[in-house]
Amino acid sequence: MESIGQFVPLILIFVIMYFLLIRPQQKKMKDHQAMVSALRRGDQVVTQGGLIGKVSKVKDETEIEVELAEGVKVRVVKATIAQVVNKTEPAAES
Repeated sequence: MESIGQFVPLILIFVIMYFLLIRPQQKKMKDHQAMVSALRRGDQVVTQGGLIGKVSKVKDETEIEVELAEGVKVRVVKATIAQVVNKTEPAAES
């Protein structure tokens, strides 16, 4: 019975660490994944390297083409997009 009492503080520490560190990190990863999967042509994005550009083409599930300046296009891995600055509106249906 006394040995169980010694493990209670360790269990409490793990529970506190889960709610303060692990759970928020998982939520942040889920939000980032949702943002990346919603990228489409015309969105203005910032890469983790600090480059700001406009999405000119969504190549596949892992790669996009970003136009940094007039006529300067680079291929970027979707996972390296840090944030979406301006979101484009979907085309209106006629």
